[in-house]
Amino acid sequence: MANIKPFRAVRANKDIVSLVSSRSFDFYTNEEVDEILATNPYSFLNIIKPTFRDIDGDLTAEQRFNEVKGNYLKFKEQKIFLREEISCFYIYKKIKNGITYCGIIAATSTDDYKNDVIKKHENTIKSRKNLFKNYLKSVGFNAEPVLLTYPDNDAISQIMNVYQKTEPEYSFNSSQNNSNFLWLITNKDDIDVIKKEFQKMKSIYIADGHHRSASSFLLSQELKSLNPNHTGLEDYNFFMSYLIPESSLKISSFNRFIKDLNGLSKDEFLDKLNKTFKIKNLGQRVYTPSKKHHFSMYLDGDYYSLYLKKSTYKIENPLSDLDAQLLFDTVLKPILGIKNLKNSNKIEYKPAINLDNKLKSEVDSGKFKVSFGLFPASVNQLKTIADANLKMPPKSTYIEPKLRSALTLYEF
Repeated sequence: MANIKPFRAVRANKDIVSLVSSRSFDFYTNEEVDEILATNPYSFLNIIKPTFRDIDGDLTAEQRFNEVKGNYLKFKEQKIFLREEISCFYIYKKIKNGITYCGIIAATSTDDYKNDVIKKHENTIKSRKNLFKNYLKSVGFNAEPVLLTYPDNDAISQIMNVYQKTEPEYSFNSSQNNSNFLWLITNKDDIDVIKKEFQKMKSIYIADGHHRSASSFLLSQELKSLNPNHTGLEDYNFFMSYLIPESSLKISSFNRFIKDLNGLSKDEFLDKLNKTFKIKNLGQRVYTPSKKHHFSMYLDGDYYSLYLKKSTYKIENPLSDLDAQLLFDTVLKPILGIKNLKNSNKIEYKPAINLDNKLKSEVDSGKFKVSFGLFPASVNQLKTIADANLKMPPKSTYIEPKLRSALTLYEF
């Protein structure tokens, strides 16, 4: 039973939201950040700049976090941010490259995270979880929702469709020419229907935001231990999420780029690959995998297609059926000597979106020796791996939509 609730968001007035809301700062270059900070005093980047501008490490983490909190309070004092009068669900629609994503921004239960109602498919790093937990404790808000997915639901879709026929609270284009729309769900009956439909769901799934979810859970446990009057209803028992139907989720893959052949010659490397894959040299013809267990490879000036010889590889569980795991088990570890994907300096990853040519250019540049392209994982694979309590290798999925910061903020 998934427990979500409406909340009183802190958000900008519709007249300036396009200036306030930002991409996650990881997606900006240093030059872009500098330009925004110099020209746009409303940007959310002005609030979080201590977390990425302290290049020399002159500030402690606590000092940086406290400065973020101070900047946030200034935005509230200046009425750039205002808190909603009543609790709402929020319908957020994003249109990117002709693809529409539409879901609900809500507060999601940390107990559901603890009890595995919210399913995970990635491992988390303890140090990152604790660092972000401390950040959340200092600043007191979520600015970017965790991306969760749920089974398509007619009742929820009908409510969202009705609101989308009305004038949105927000309607603006971002600097990447993405269209953004926001509607408020304030009607109690509609709110009750949405809550009850989620309560019928046995599980919902993290698509993107495993560390943010884990950090919110850790914080809820800490604040619970410090509150002798804890009831379970406090805002710290929830975190902000964007819930999107499974059919609306878009999953792409990450290409793998390898720096050396582990001491093998080209012919020795191909001979070892041939034991597990049917290999075809395609010369300069670009190949993109069209089905599961097919891979593209670029090596020494040529593209190759690799098709798994099913008799050579045993699928034992949902994880071993995943192409990212299969490539690790058959090539990266036994042939190329990459034993730990988390800390190896021999491998790099790049999203496969519009980057087919990168398989060639990155290798031709001499930076890498060989590159691999993978067929994207499916939503069903993500779910079955999470249901089996298994964890995908790093960079197994590149998931969209990518969400904006400071469209709505959740205080706790």
